Amino acid sequence: MATAEAPAAEEVVEGEPKKKKPILLIALIAVSTILLLVVVVFTTLYFSGYFEHKSEAAAHEKVDELDKEAEAAKATPDGPEKVKKESENTRFENTYLQIDKEFMTNLTGSKKVMVVQIAVMTHYDNRVFDNVKKHEFAIRSAILDQMRQTTEAEASRPDFRTELAAKIKVVMNDMLMKYEDFGGIEDVFFTSFVMQ
Repeated sequence: MATAEAPAAEEVVEGEPKKKKPILLIALIAVSTILLLVVVVFTTLYFSGYFEHKSEAAAHEKVDELDKEAEAAKATPDGPEKVKKESENTRFENTYLQIDKEFMTNLTGSKKVMVVQIAVMTHYDNRVFDNVKKHEFAIRSAILDQMRQTTEAEASRPDFRTELAAKIKVVMNDMLMKYEDFGGIEDVFFTSFVMQ
């Protein structure tokens, strides 16, 4: 009888591991499926740009903006674009720049001195003013040369200031055309005008 009991014990021992294998297999498949889903989700988020830092996104936006500006500059080879008012499409925005330093020169053939400060106006974007600042020394020299040619008789005429402003405008645009291939100064205004 001892031999009959031994095979029964072997059956019980052999039967238990067979029951554990399907549970381990199901658990392994479930864990693998969850892991695969997690990898797919994170990969999708990564490639969609979800994990990019805001600074990187801002840098991409800045590059896109610079590309658009470059394309706009290519579209208008003559220089800066006019800035339109938002409320009216037919009128352009006037922007002004005060020239910081005053202009002082003697009148031709006279002991009188003319001291002026000017502001300029443009309908174009800020690149015109950037160009004015960039070439300030050349522009100052040209304006002083123009003012130096004024005689006392010319200075006493009633429309002298208007004529001088028009001449300064031409001189400034000529200098900007020489160095930047675009003028853009629409008008010149005297913010201070003293003659002694």
